[in-house]
Amino acid sequence: MKRWLWLGLGLSGLVASGCGSDPEPIDVLPQACPGTAEVSLPKPGVSPLSTDTAPDGVIITYKSKVSASALAASADIAAAVEREGGTVKRRIPNMNVVSARLSPEAISALKLHPDVLSVTPNRRVRALGLPTPPPLASWQGAYSTQGSVGEYTEGLKLIQVPQLWDANNDGVIDPGAPTGEGVKVCVIDSGWDSKHPELKAAFVMGKDFVDDDDDPSDQSVSQGVVKVGGGHGTHVSATILAQFGAGSGARVAPGEEPNGVVGVAPGASLLVARVLDTDGGGRTDDVIAAVDWCHSQGARIASLSLGAPDPSETEQLMFEKVWENGNGMLSVAASGNDGKRGIAYPAAYLPSVMAVGAVDLQGEYAPFSQFGQELSVVGPGVNVLSATVLGAASLSSVTAASAPVTSSPLTYTAQGTYTGRLVNCGLGADRAACGETATCDGFVAYVDRGDLFFEEKARNVIQAGARAVIIGNNVADDAEGTFTLGSSNSHWVPTVSVSMAAGASLKKLLGQDVTVSITGLDYQRESGTSMATPHVSGVAALVFSARPDLSAAHVRAVLEKTAKDDKTTPGKDEKYGYGLVQAAKAVELARTLPQGGGPLPLP
Repeated sequence: MKRWLWLGLGLSGLVASGCGSDPEPIDVLPQACPGTAEVSLPKPGVSPLSTDTAPDGVIITYKSKVSASALAASADIAAAVEREGGTVKRRIPNMNVVSARLSPEAISALKLHPDVLSVTPNRRVRALGLPTPPPLASWQGAYSTQGSVGEYTEGLKLIQVPQLWDANNDGVIDPGAPTGEGVKVCVIDSGWDSKHPELKAAFVMGKDFVDDDDDPSDQSVSQGVVKVGGGHGTHVSATILAQFGAGSGARVAPGEEPNGVVGVAPGASLLVARVLDTDGGGRTDDVIAAVDWCHSQGARIASLSLGAPDPSETEQLMFEKVWENGNGMLSVAASGNDGKRGIAYPAAYLPSVMAVGAVDLQGEYAPFSQFGQELSVVGPGVNVLSATVLGAASLSSVTAASAPVTSSPLTYTAQGTYTGRLVNCGLGADRAACGETATCDGFVAYVDRGDLFFEEKARNVIQAGARAVIIGNNVADDAEGTFTLGSSNSHWVPTVSVSMAAGASLKKLLGQDVTVSITGLDYQRESGTSMATPHVSGVAALVFSARPDLSAAHVRAVLEKTAKDDKTTPGKDEKYGYGLVQAAKAVELARTLPQGGGPLPLP
């Protein structure tokens, strides 16, 4: 399908000269189908520890005043910021910290203020792996103690969880076994899905530091449009304390346990601090405020599956403050996913934070896991099954010539079912790639992998009229692959990927009807040190539950002392730390310690 464009300047020139010949037409792209012209590309994907994102203002640390209260001193600095034309974003009086947005000139002026100690970038942090809350009341003692052994994930088995609280493997928690009961775990992440049956019974309280309210749901509202996040915080929270027992009612993939999953410490209580937005990004000042809030709410453990590549002095001071020389809150954080030497922050703040690396489900080092001397222990972080925002996970199916074709949904795909003619759109390089057989009446676009981002390919063929998209892999041993559309977009259509061999077979069916279907699931598998971290946080909750008299320093020492050492590099090393955390051995050792834990280091 072609469109012709007459060049106005050239035409007027020809008329003026009296030339009667028509100008040569030039090719332009077909018009976008109605309702698709506004399809825009999402922001480019970034590394979990990307430094490309500019800081969001600055963090100002100031001197405390003996003659003034913390609130008064904070107010004085806030007033100084406003005098320089800046805007105060957040005050943290007990840390002598104010975050603000100011011009470069105002920052220079503020640094000369006699009470200002430092002005540093409010650096961005990112996730390391993307409704009305229930009443704010404790539920201690109300959790279920009976379920199904099918809820025991590979990760739980790898770290000895079932043998700790279900020694005879009958799907019933053993009387007196530690389950995390009485222990508050604060998940500092992207929020949660308050409707998910795996979590809502465990919830105690939450706070949203992104939207500054008391509803930490993994979503944001802008101009009346609700944007739901990727479920990162829900996945992490469920790994720690998903509820045990039948009747969850959530949707699982074929062949998976109908009751979903159970967490490492299903008796623990959940505090939710939302610091990451729906794109998985956040700010340092929100992390600082969230850590302070978790500690004030009585959390014994803070779990942080997020990080940044560089340290923040103010952030480190907050973690040291709540650590209280080992007598306060235990903070557990992800080491990072760039696969290089050097631990992300806050994980690298020794000794106030435990840095967690990732292994696969065979206990082998995960190549993406960042490593270094600060690494404490490792946990399962590859292909981890856990809950996500209801309906956010996807199950795909493709039917061609009355036969099923194995496929995989692209991340952020739209849900729905569409049947239409299969049209070859090549690489999907532009709206003309699908040829003249593409019409706005709709079709299924077959697109080869290569050259462009998948979101660009999808945008182009959708504008050409595609109502569903099939991406054919070009790597023979990569099966269907694991691909993404970059971020959520209301204009996406059901989009799947197929193997190189399946793609070759589909190309023989061009012009025939093909059905592409995407349905929603409430559980999904994810990988990253984000997934390893909650396994360790959950084991810490089990130890605290068994020995509530132990300090954070003692619990950390117990986890490190009982970790399973790797065979490749015996002893503590940069890739495994002390080893793979082991729940049963940790609780066994904890129970042998004297009241209060005794002297450190442990013998």
